[in-house]
Amino acid sequence: MIEVTRLNGNSMLLNSDLIKTAEASPDTMLTLINGEKLIVRETLSKVLERVLAYRSTLLATVARRLAPNDAIRLTASLASFEFAGLISEDPSSRQLDEDGSR
Repeated sequence: MIEVTRLNGNSMLLNSDLIKTAEASPDTMLTLINGEKLIVRETLSKVLERVLAYRSTLLATVARRLAPNDAIRLTASLASFEFAGLISEDPSSRQLDEDGSR
């Protein structure tokens, strides 16, 4: 879950897995997988930063719980961190398809 602020100033927690698209026009509009649209005060890059931070935290938790000899899962977790770093370099120039490919 990430915290976002509606235009009226009310904070809310949003399940970031429900975000289908995010766009800045000029306000940041989040479209959820059910079609609902949310306009938030945070910039597009701030929303992306919060999603990546949340997912990194989840992956780190999973990596810590893995058995020391579970190298395949540990490698997959670390590769996800690298992927997150690539996205956060320049979020405005990257767009992912729904399946996560470019």
